[in-house]
Amino acid sequence: MDTITWYLLIATSMTVFGMVRLLLVRDMLARLIALDVTGIGVLVTLVALAARSESTDPVLQALVITGLVIAVAFTGLGAVLIRRIEGQHEDPPGGEQS
Repeated sequence: MDTITWYLLIATSMTVFGMVRLLLVRDMLARLIALDVTGIGVLVTLVALAARSESTDPVLQALVITGLVIAVAFTGLGAVLIRRIEGQHEDPPGGEQS
């Protein structure tokens, strides 16, 4: 097996494990992490596809870099939204306890 095949196997397993975890858990933070793992699996697939030829494909490299930036921004936004949603469930309506 060559290196590209290993990358594709790792990417496939990461994508499958991330999707299974995403479908099986109810915790929002665990879902966010599972979505990140799935996204990284897709990015590793793009890296493996970019390395198929002797000269790497600059378009796929640019897609991977852009995907990494979007994944970091998405994770930060998702973490903030999860914190706000869970904070609303902890506070009683009206802000006062009876």
